[in-house]
Amino acid sequence: MTLFHLFLIAVIQGITEFLPISSSGHLILLPGLTGMADQGHIIDVAVHVGTLAAVILYFRKDAMLALGGLTRVARGQIDTPGAFLALCLIIATIPVMAVGLVLELTGLEDMMRSIAVIGWTMLIFGLVLWVADTRFPATRKANSWTLKHALIMGLWQVLALIPGTSRSGITITGARMLGYDRVGAARLSMLMSIPTILASAVLVGGKAATEADMAVLRDGAIAAGFTFVAALAALAAMMRLARSVSFTPYVIYRVILGLVLLWIAYT
Repeated sequence: MTLFHLFLIAVIQGITEFLPISSSGHLILLPGLTGMADQGHIIDVAVHVGTLAAVILYFRKDAMLALGGLTRVARGQIDTPGAFLALCLIIATIPVMAVGLVLELTGLEDMMRSIAVIGWTMLIFGLVLWVADTRFPATRKANSWTLKHALIMGLWQVLALIPGTSRSGITITGARMLGYDRVGAARLSMLMSIPTILASAVLVGGKAATEADMAVLRDGAIAAGFTFVAALAALAAMMRLARSVSFTPYVIYRVILGLVLLWIAYT
């Protein structure tokens, strides 16, 4: 792959993974609308590793807290903030892992990779995000997360398996409907991305292991580096904007892109 192609994939993944506009949808559209070759599983794993590194670095205190709590969860001791956070993240991740595995084994995942599907999900879930952000109160902070709310947000996250939905967008939607403020909703969504991205990278990486050669591994390392920088910048920008700006600009982008994609798909 050319350096420009790797850079383009990395920037798209890095920026759209954490903004509520769907990274998977944009990456599917890239070869479909430009004629560029599909990046393949190795590059998919690489860009996911880049985004994973970015979110862990940005939320390093929370990540280390949850990591330290994992051993206590394994012993059945939910008696520290770290253990409770780790348990919430586990509960929030189980639904998407279970349904994702079913889609992967049945081949249904590939059937949803179309411009029409992405157009509809961009439009519909963009409007749902707008309703959640403008019509629901903001009375909760991220530190008031509960096991029940972790499960509910985990169920919302399952919808992100439909291309164009946006993992961050749909989990932020769920959090806002539960009453979390914008910063809290975004923070919980980003923390949920850590085990989800890790599970996705492991799943895709298992398939990609047989395809690896030195040239592809080199391309993957380059893509991961580019993605890390783009993701860290996008994550910092979104968290800063969440303190003063609503999610409406993202909704406008989603609605416009969704309408354009539906026009392309049905004409």
